[in-house]
Amino acid sequence: MPIKLPSFRQRRDAYPPDLWTKCPSCEEMLFNRQLDKVRRVCPSCGHHFRLPVAARLELLLDPGTFEEHDVGLESVDPLGFVDQKPYPERLAAAQAATGLRDAAVWGFGRLHGRVVAICVMDFGFMGGSMGSVVGEKVARAAEGALEARVPLIIVSASGGARMQEGTLALMQLAKTIAAIERLRAEGVPFISILTDPTTGGVFASFAALGDVNIAEPNALIGFAGARVTAGTIAAELPPGFQRSEFLFEHGFLDRVVHRAELRGEVAALLGYLVPATFEEPSAEPIAIPAFRPLSFLSALADRVMPEVEPEAPAPNGPPVANGPAADGAATRPDTVGGDGSGRRSARRDGPGERSGLTTRDGAPDGASSTVGAEPTDAAPAAQVQDAEPARVAASPEEGARHG
Repeated sequence: MPIKLPSFRQRRDAYPPDLWTKCPSCEEMLFNRQLDKVRRVCPSCGHHFRLPVAARLELLLDPGTFEEHDVGLESVDPLGFVDQKPYPERLAAAQAATGLRDAAVWGFGRLHGRVVAICVMDFGFMGGSMGSVVGEKVARAAEGALEARVPLIIVSASGGARMQEGTLALMQLAKTIAAIERLRAEGVPFISILTDPTTGGVFASFAALGDVNIAEPNALIGFAGARVTAGTIAAELPPGFQRSEFLFEHGFLDRVVHRAELRGEVAALLGYLVPATFEEPSAEPIAIPAFRPLSFLSALADRVMPEVEPEAPAPNGPPVANGPAADGAATRPDTVGGDGSGRRSARRDGPGERSGLTTRDGAPDGASSTVGAEPTDAAPAAQVQDAEPARVAASPEEGARHG
């Protein structure tokens, strides 16, 4: 009787995707249940797999605290765009595969008991591309955080703007940046978490504007791809270009944090980043002294003009000037105008320059006078001490009368 040998089935190279996952870094086969327990991080090489929205929210927030907002927002087809298939069919396929209406979800939750606004992107929905719905949800998340004055957390995972929506997708760059800037102006913290990949228009807009920018290890972060960049500059790129460690070394990122430590790191940062509080303006007006130009100029002159101390008077005589006048002329600040106006004059007059002017003793101007002269027989010392300042007369007759 012939012996039947058992038949050996050919070894399969493929494994059921719902049971095993091959690590793209070390190529080790990982059991999915074990991989989920370690937050989808390869235990052999530390490769970080991409997370869907539900897993990311479970990783960051306290259990059961997330409340989603704007659930019903859906993209439309304003351009009637068709590539290999119509845009509405692509949307329907992505919605069936992920269970989401679009590539972003936002709402409020709690992190270590503290209320936060959070927006999470899913790369599984058309590559996490940003269309009008994604941009609107990011802007509403920023506006919600501003209204509630709670910190904002955005987890980015995107290939860039959604080409099927054309200019409407590009407009989201400006809209999201404006929303983040309003948040910054009001002093509300914003923590940006960049995961693999964060590229294109998302990286060029809100993803790089956080008060603190955190990235997961070995995440692809940049605007254009490495191949496009190398072709543009016609040069070989350095090792690790556009990876999170490379960006951290060059100062573009603040931290590179392992996924197992991400929740604690964000919670610690929120302890330092507290929304600013602004005091209400006082109801009573503040008394401001009126501006007085003359007082201001007087005070300015006192500070600018130095005080000149007068020289000590000569013995048995009136004070003398600080120095000799030019050409031997005497400075007479105490003279009075001949028009009787009483205005003082600082004019310098030399001997004989003004005819018809006399001094108190009747001597012509420029002649010797008893004022300031040495005592003689004609002018006793008592007259010198009692002498008054010289006064200018309007005519020789008036001068003679005063003499």
